[in-house]
Amino acid sequence: VLLFHTGKRPRPMGDSRGPAKTPLVESTQADGRSYEEIRQDCLRRKVLFQDPDFPAVDSSLFYSESIPVNFMWKRPGEICEDPKFILGGADRTDICQGQLGDCWLLAAIASLTLQKDILARVVPPDQDFEHGYAGIFHFQFWQHNKWLDVVVDDRLPTVRNKLVFLHSLDNNEFWSALLEKAYAKLNGSYEALKGGSTLEAMEDFTGGVAEVYETKTAPSNLFQILRKALDRGSMMGCSIDISSSAESEAQTPTGLVKGHAYSITGLEEVNYRGQTVRLIRVRNPWGQVEWNGKWSDDSREWTLIDKAEKARLMQNSLDDGEFWMEFEDFKANYDRVEICNLSPDALTDDTSKAWETNLFEGSWIRGTTAGGCRNFIDTFWTNPQFKLALEDVDGDNKSSVIIALMQKNRRKLRKEGLDLETIGFAVYDGEDHLSKDFFRYNPSKARSRTYINTREVSERFELAPGKYLLVPTTFQPNKEADFLVRIFSEAKAGSVTITADLPECPRAAARSERGSLSPFVQSVLFTGKEIQFEGLSLSTCHSIINLMDSDNSGLLEFQEFKIFWDKLKKWMMLFLSHDTDRSGRMSTFELRLALRAAGMNLNNKVLQLIGLRFGDDNFEIDFDDYLTCIVRLENMFREWTFFPVLLIHMNMFIFLTMNV
Repeated sequence: VLLFHTGKRPRPMGDSRGPAKTPLVESTQADGRSYEEIRQDCLRRKVLFQDPDFPAVDSSLFYSESIPVNFMWKRPGEICEDPKFILGGADRTDICQGQLGDCWLLAAIASLTLQKDILARVVPPDQDFEHGYAGIFHFQFWQHNKWLDVVVDDRLPTVRNKLVFLHSLDNNEFWSALLEKAYAKLNGSYEALKGGSTLEAMEDFTGGVAEVYETKTAPSNLFQILRKALDRGSMMGCSIDISSSAESEAQTPTGLVKGHAYSITGLEEVNYRGQTVRLIRVRNPWGQVEWNGKWSDDSREWTLIDKAEKARLMQNSLDDGEFWMEFEDFKANYDRVEICNLSPDALTDDTSKAWETNLFEGSWIRGTTAGGCRNFIDTFWTNPQFKLALEDVDGDNKSSVIIALMQKNRRKLRKEGLDLETIGFAVYDGEDHLSKDFFRYNPSKARSRTYINTREVSERFELAPGKYLLVPTTFQPNKEADFLVRIFSEAKAGSVTITADLPECPRAAARSERGSLSPFVQSVLFTGKEIQFEGLSLSTCHSIINLMDSDNSGLLEFQEFKIFWDKLKKWMMLFLSHDTDRSGRMSTFELRLALRAAGMNLNNKVLQLIGLRFGDDNFEIDFDDYLTCIVRLENMFREWTFFPVLLIHMNMFIFLTMNV
């Protein structure tokens, strides 16, 4: 029984192995209808679309606060006389920030406009306000390894007949405002878009993989890395760190804004006074407020270069939020550069490599698989563990791998009070599930640089060929979240299976209805003083008989009981070794160790279900439930060689959900 299916997934567009295939796209409408089906229905009925999934009401705007002003939802035709979806081509001047703190999204959209092929997929161009207009538009986003088609109506929030949020410099152009609305719908509301990382939106536009460089500690060839990324169609952003919330969006004397997301739109080298100067072009999504230092729009440096060169580079020299800087000034002023690669090919060498993309999905569940980071050594080992097998493809005794850990749906869950968890991961030597003692005494071979509360943490590693285990974690234990792990490597990752190492036991070829334990067996079990418990439930007794009653008598004969008693003593010792305070309870984390010691190796999916089925609110399990669990599991593994895998799935479901 495989824990997770793994294998090659559809490649992002731009992969060096040839033209990428058009990915399959799923409709997100609650009724399952596609954009074209809804549009044709509206045209037939001669009505304009009103989206029931994202209605023009206050809850689509804000979920945690009252509406600060009186918003009016209006269609573009009610705002201006001649609305256009795209006017003169979609470009970065079409993105001006409104009264919403989503500069990170706008910076990503500005980068998106530089990649026309990708833009045409995110913003399908065959849409307008003329031919076949029905008040409906659609956009496509990548989410958790799927491409989704998001449909919206064209009612937009306005105040005094002007768009409140994202808008174009041209008052009659609406593609960017509708794109923002579709992204708000995807994440639950406009308010859900407040605050974020440019990389998050970049990945949702491309399905690519992210890398981050700190400018103060970046490699010496950072300029070449950025230029190569831009040439390959990668999307890039940058930002200045803040030391406190008071510095957020504070303007520096040089015209730069702290805690604000910018997009990188160009890199050039010019001849200046007989020397080569490296320049970088940056855009503020506000559409204004620019750098005022060297190489800014009106600086004297432009008068000392070739006029044709100046004309080429200064095509947009208006106060539009875009400006040039010398690269050394850029590194001195900005702290972080974010790159979203459409292909994970290395930016630092000139050879093109074929990468395998593997996907794992999982969950951190309180009391079972939410073990926290290595600081919490008693529970760290209970986190999900994924097998990796890396091969030496190039013959240099190294295998390049990018690991990206993403927590799922956290932006959408904000309205429920759930924000991003602090996450990270570590990679260890080994090919089998590792226990607590291993992690206590063995360091990791690779790990994320830090634990951080972003949607995704990603790192590039050069590892020796071999077998590894990847452990994704939250920083604190018992923090719940669903996650996705993407691994770009030169070899596929493995999978985890359910296995058990059990001695032979008498069993019957067929089972019939069982009776209860004999009074003799009950009395032996209840007279033990080592374990504090109130007695065995009828459910547990039935499970014991089901395991041991080989002659279908409904009772345990002496020989059957003798075999069971040997087992019970072992199971009692395992329980006692983990119930150190003799309270008659153990944690669901420690249950995993007891099951392993009993010869039962279970994958995380089953362990999560066991924890939910038998654990109480404090993630503890008493002896009766422990015994029921371990007896039923042994029964399950007994059937392993006699029934198809499908029946094992069914039995496992029944085992976990039924009381008897």
